[in-house]
Amino acid sequence: MTEKNTSQTWAIVLFSIGVFMAALDNGIISAALTTINSSFEVNANWGAWGITLYTLGLAISVPIVGKLSDRYGRKRLFIVEIAIFGIGSLLVALSPNFTFYLIARFIQALGGGGIFIIGSSHILSTLPVEKQGKALGMLGGMNGIAAVLGPNLGSVLLDLTGSWHFLFLINIPIAIALVILGFLKLEETKDAAVGKLDLLGIVLLSLSILGIMYGLTNIEGVNFFTSLLELEVYGYILAGIVLLLLLLFHESRLEKRGGDPILPFRLLSKSSYLLTLLIGMFSGALLAGMIFIPAFSEQVLGIAQENAGYWMTPLALAAGLGAAMGGMLVDKKGPIVAVFLSGIISAIGFLLFPTWIEAKWHFIIASSVAGFGMGIILGAPLNILATEKLNTDKGTALATLSLSRQIGMTIAPTIYAGFITRGFTEMPTIFQNDFPRILQENIQEANLSEAGLQEFQNLSQQVLKNGEIISQETMSPLLDQIQDPTLLQTLLKSINQVTTIAAQDGYGGLFYSAVVIAALIIISTLILSPVRKRSLQR
Repeated sequence: MTEKNTSQTWAIVLFSIGVFMAALDNGIISAALTTINSSFEVNANWGAWGITLYTLGLAISVPIVGKLSDRYGRKRLFIVEIAIFGIGSLLVALSPNFTFYLIARFIQALGGGGIFIIGSSHILSTLPVEKQGKALGMLGGMNGIAAVLGPNLGSVLLDLTGSWHFLFLINIPIAIALVILGFLKLEETKDAAVGKLDLLGIVLLSLSILGIMYGLTNIEGVNFFTSLLELEVYGYILAGIVLLLLLLFHESRLEKRGGDPILPFRLLSKSSYLLTLLIGMFSGALLAGMIFIPAFSEQVLGIAQENAGYWMTPLALAAGLGAAMGGMLVDKKGPIVAVFLSGIISAIGFLLFPTWIEAKWHFIIASSVAGFGMGIILGAPLNILATEKLNTDKGTALATLSLSRQIGMTIAPTIYAGFITRGFTEMPTIFQNDFPRILQENIQEANLSEAGLQEFQNLSQQVLKNGEIISQETMSPLLDQIQDPTLLQTLLKSINQVTTIAAQDGYGGLFYSAVVIAALIIISTLILSPVRKRSLQR
């Protein structure tokens, strides 16, 4: 193996480990949120800010780090990012109070946000075109697997150590090793810098992203359209859009004067790049659907909460395999084919959830198909599309793509959660319409004793006498009165079946929405194909 090949191998390995570590963190914390909230004595709403601030930090840091890595060097920025992430992890673990913890989480995000972008732009700048897809697929696979395995690993570490602090302390030795090996093994790559660093652009971009992302996080899923009219939603989003327009005006003037804008205006004037950003946003929205699959396994399939995360393993493995296959597909057939197939396979996978799943092995197959489809789009295809024909600004192009994906991942969970909530709000209607039939069928199958049948008849007469509407609330006090264990078990089974029906309705809306988003990826790709072809011929 030549010295250059050895250097490239080291680069891909180090970037992959860095990407895995950073992507793992936001998933790993979800397993310990309740424990962390209890240790700081804050409620769940406040506790969620540990994730919200991390997301905001990622959104702000990604485009800035992408530009800085192009300008000052990817090796240098990789080492800086890993160091910041390690310091942030240490500060989180040592947090004496909740405010300190939130600040530390934000610092963590500033370090973790650009690692994937730096690694991707390094690959695109150093590897030959025919090898880029495979390498980018590996990075994307690590990203996807880490995001899915995070909650599982968090649960394991929490069980083994009994302390949430170890979830963050584990990052420290990995970060130290990456910094040392980065110094020793990485080669520096960067683009030629033109003029001074665009500090005003950095400020405008940061404030714009902060406003838009914060406004989006305030949207309520149940009342999606109504909440858009709330000041804390539209006010921040509108302020962010105004700042974005000011940024674009500033960037266009700076570019015309031969400066070095933080967000090159010429990229946003290319229709092929804008379509790639749109597909990136759709892919983020589709990725967000994966967040709800563990809850689906609990509430629809009846898998115990402590085991639900482990049932994500097939999806994680399929996503990693899909990312690797997507990279190879890009090398052989091109990015358009890869994105198109990703949309089709993802649509099939998500469609299986509401239309086919009745057993746990069905769930394994459906989640694996969806994971494989999503894996294809994780690494190589969109990154290749975003940087085609670019000699400079690859990091900036990738960072903007990552930001568009992050916007999709921020908006979609609110919409998905709204479907789930609306499903459960239909429980009174389901109780009224379906519970008597379900209960009667279960009673016939239960083989009740004479005493149990008599108790059931007395219970039915009591409900009819009082003229109560059958609901979960009216059934709860009656359950305490039941003496026959078989009857009690039958009633609880019937109530659980009603809950499952409500959950199926709610998650059905979620998964059908994901199918629509996958279809939008397919349609956008079909539109992009001729546009890209014309762009490449110029």
